[in-house]
Amino acid sequence: MAKATAIPPKQPSPSNVTSDPSQSLQTFDLLDLKQYTQEGTYATTASKDFHLFFVGRDDVHDILKYVLSRVRVSLYINMFGYDDDEINDILMAKALDPSVTMLITLDKSQSGGKHEKDLLAADQKQALAAFNTHFTIGQSLTHQISHTKGFVADGKVGAEGSTNWSVSGEGSFVIAGKAGGAGYKAQNNTQTIFTDADSVSRFQTELIAEHMIAENQQETVAPPNKRQRKLPVEKKKPPEKASS
Repeated sequence: MAKATAIPPKQPSPSNVTSDPSQSLQTFDLLDLKQYTQEGTYATTASKDFHLFFVGRDDVHDILKYVLSRVRVSLYINMFGYDDDEINDILMAKALDPSVTMLITLDKSQSGGKHEKDLLAADQKQALAAFNTHFTIGQSLTHQISHTKGFVADGKVGAEGSTNWSVSGEGSFVIAGKAGGAGYKAQNNTQTIFTDADSVSRFQTELIAEHMIAENQQETVAPPNKRQRKLPVEKKKPPEKASS
């Protein structure tokens, strides 16, 4: 009787280096991402601190994994659409790493999704704040959707665009190196990656502000014993009438 062949465990893709602490963003250069473009290179006139990628043309899924998996210091995120298994695995590893400070803001209308629920469950079970991870769900200041789709990684690399984190949002590269293949699907989306110091600083400040707004709407997720409770307001007694 032939022996059953063991199925090897699924390995992370080459762009996902979460488990390798020697890989970081300390020496990141936008040229690192040219391998994920359709052309495999940039134009000679391309900016050195800003590049625009296109879902369905460029491998945006691996671009996001390349940057996010190399986070070692801090990650500030506000994400509207969040439904990517591999990116979720990367973020959960960072969320449970106390050496990485994280601020995660998600939109209230999207909070019923699978991965949002994963974060909720992790926060309730392990109190993510103990790992320097702060997670909140909310809306904009005027109670509209929180539609920002981006992050700042290690205070060095910014990402922003119309791309939702999902198979169709990022485009599924079934055939290595190019779009297409069985089950291929892709929305029309853009993804920018930038290293301009002023833009990175301003965007990180905005992400912090959006997080605080959502948190102040009392949509912060925390274990029941950690939630802030409003103290009862003591009712004032009417003044006693002076006796005649």
